[in-house]
Amino acid sequence: MAYKQMANVYDRLMESAPYDAWLEFTKYIFKEYGKSVQKIADLGCGTGEITKRLAMEDYQVVGVDYSSDMLAYAEQKCSNAGLKVQWLNQDLKELQGLGDLDAAISYCDVINYITEENDLTSVFQGVADSLKEDGLFVFDVHSIHQVENNYVNQTFADVLEDASYIWFCHQGEVPGEMFHELTFFQSQEDDTYVRFDETHHQRTYEPNFYINLLKRTGFKNIKVHGDFQQIDEFDLEHAERIFFSAEKGKDS
Repeated sequence: MAYKQMANVYDRLMESAPYDAWLEFTKYIFKEYGKSVQKIADLGCGTGEITKRLAMEDYQVVGVDYSSDMLAYAEQKCSNAGLKVQWLNQDLKELQGLGDLDAAISYCDVINYITEENDLTSVFQGVADSLKEDGLFVFDVHSIHQVENNYVNQTFADVLEDASYIWFCHQGEVPGEMFHELTFFQSQEDDTYVRFDETHHQRTYEPNFYINLLKRTGFKNIKVHGDFQQIDEFDLEHAERIFFSAEKGKDS
């Protein structure tokens, strides 16, 4: 299962991830919409790096993830920091137990793991059902440009002091689809290494696909941003990460 063993090394491999940029972008979006936000769900929270940062900003946060292993790391991390966070081990396609949220976020291309339109519809509808009226949904995805020019048919590798990985990215059968084949080596106390392998499947769509899906599942006032830019005009052709934000409710 994806992320089951990878949880052990995930934080070390993601040390350069722009977690602070995600936090600042989130606060910018809240301000842009003029929202007073208290209760937030972090959907696909992983090991809780963004969850932790939100809790440190005094938001009331619920961390949701399908991987119990990732959640265990997230819970320990926030507990060690003295932060109170609610954790839910759930598939995003079957959200339940959430309600009256001021906002829901989903970053680090979590939405790209929802590869089929009907499943994306279930996720977006579940988010809408969990938000209060005019609540915000903010998420990001890889752009088609990023997938086709920087990922598919590429090989990546890194060697850390106690872990290493090799990552092959293969093109899928449809535009925006890719398969990641990852091999990890983690050092042990007896100077041996343990190998484990994971395969991840992602797909991204053109921005208008997500915009139309948001409208169909009960969202309005949709804004699109690129690469953490706090402006709504950007070079869509070359943007690598695209952000969507929307309010729950139908346009009048």
